[in-house]
Amino acid sequence: MSALIHALVLDGQGGISKELTNIDQVSAWQSTDGLLWLHLDYCFDEAKDYLNCINLSDFAYQSLLADETRPRTVPDDQGTLMFLRGVNLNPAQTPDDMVSIRLYVSEQVIVSTRHRRLLSVSALADSLRAGQGPINASSIICQLSENLTSRMQDVIDELEDKLDQFEEQVDGSNKPHDHNALSQVRRQTIGLKRYIRPQKEALRALLTQPPSWLADEDSSRISETINHLVRYLEELDMNIERAQIIQQEVSSQVSDQLNKRMYVMSVVAALFLPLGFLTGLLGVNIGGIPGTESDAAFAIFVIALVALTGLIAVYFKLKKWL
Repeated sequence: MSALIHALVLDGQGGISKELTNIDQVSAWQSTDGLLWLHLDYCFDEAKDYLNCINLSDFAYQSLLADETRPRTVPDDQGTLMFLRGVNLNPAQTPDDMVSIRLYVSEQVIVSTRHRRLLSVSALADSLRAGQGPINASSIICQLSENLTSRMQDVIDELEDKLDQFEEQVDGSNKPHDHNALSQVRRQTIGLKRYIRPQKEALRALLTQPPSWLADEDSSRISETINHLVRYLEELDMNIERAQIIQQEVSSQVSDQLNKRMYVMSVVAALFLPLGFLTGLLGVNIGGIPGTESDAAFAIFVIALVALTGLIAVYFKLKKWL
């Protein structure tokens, strides 16, 4: 395994003129060779050696190797530092655990670092190798932002489909409710919103103070990406509210079922309370208990208990307690 994921020198026509495969070739690169896109895995110590090949400020150097980042845009010397996030589509991972990519962008070089794989970056590199990719730093950042954003839509749609299923379960009260799954959907929705909102602000900051490498014709593409992120945030807000309503409805149904069962138990207890009192009273082992000398006393007592139960039931019925 190596820190170098790829080092592509663009030809300015949508393809690459050369792909560098080791640190010696990266060190030998000159700005006159064409735009260099250096993509590294920052978890390898070797990544520091590759970064030393590029003329970076100390702040940019440390930022590209940082363990934790939050989406934002920061001007730096002759370039721009960008920290973006993409949904985690790696196997056995949850989409809300968004993958971070750190970028240093200038007119001559793009340095990006990550640890976990991002399909958006892989797709962009494949398009360059196929000769159908971006032509400069501005279009690379625009395409990367679009790729990161477009993959969020499928994840949000999947969350909405799950909420639709929960709503159907709530409407069909006989179906069991999966409280853990609903809580997981809420956590994923909140997790996505946590990073999408600052990512929108990071791209907006890019338009507020456009760097020299950002082409005028690409500003509209960034604006459209921001509009998509705003729409995703609105959908996530709606999903959070839907999940809360579903949770409240489920809690209400559980409470109603519990109240009904407690009511039935209370009615049954009320029916048998007088019977218990009478049987307990006549069951004491002391003298003077009536009916001890009569063979028909037990039958009469049972008939009296049945009649009393019937009278109590009729009373409850008249009171509409049954």
